[in-house]
Amino acid sequence: MCPLCKTHTPSDSMRTILSLLLFGSLSLVLCAPAQAQSFSDRLGQLLGRTNTAATDAASISEPDAAAGIKEALAQGTRNAVLRLGRTDGFLADEAVRIATPKSLRKAAKLARKFGAGATVDAFEASMNRAAEQAVPAAADIFADTVRAMTVNDALAIVRGGDDAGTQYFRKVSEDRLRGAFLPIVSNATASTDVTQRYKALAQRTGGLTSALGGADVQDLDGYVTDRALDGLFHYIAEEEKAIRSNPLKRGSDLLKRVFAG
Repeated sequence: MCPLCKTHTPSDSMRTILSLLLFGSLSLVLCAPAQAQSFSDRLGQLLGRTNTAATDAASISEPDAAAGIKEALAQGTRNAVLRLGRTDGFLADEAVRIATPKSLRKAAKLARKFGAGATVDAFEASMNRAAEQAVPAAADIFADTVRAMTVNDALAIVRGGDDAGTQYFRKVSEDRLRGAFLPIVSNATASTDVTQRYKALAQRTGGLTSALGGADVQDLDGYVTDRALDGLFHYIAEEEKAIRSNPLKRGSDLLKRVFAG
């Protein structure tokens, strides 16, 4: 008989894993037809406060629990990619919309003042479209990151802060994401005449804009790539926040087997 089956109380590591499974990501109903069971009651059961739930916990192996954890974490990254990697994913979302680089904002303001606002709008749209084209490349990278995640990695996430999962993905995958995004962004901006004109403007005025307190934005493609990454991790953090605050919102068959009352 396996060690988990010898007692009605799950091990500390199993409790932690089951806690992380609450980090799940599909809609989950924890109620009987006649009376709904509260989240706190069910959580208490799963953490070993009742013998019935302890028996349920013992039926879930650590490999199964780890698989559920990975599935839960993967869902948040998929949602973020799907949200941003589409037309208007960046452009129509004020939270992540890529604005004119700081060192060009005075020039952009003057352009609007003298009736060239459409040129500025077209430039900003081209940057956001480039980011929208780049983001889908993150899907495979995040999938690889999840596959490579160990149980210890998952436990560190659940023991960490509110954005521990987001920080893990950023630490492990950001360099690879940047390498994948940059050529896509470069190709997109190279095909846009408006963006080419602004690149030329940045090159001609780089010293002046730096003297005025603005950053040197001669590397416009790098700027767009970095803002695309910021936007992507912004929504991964939002997904993590939602999962932590309402972990039963979504769930797979495995999570239903764990938490069905």
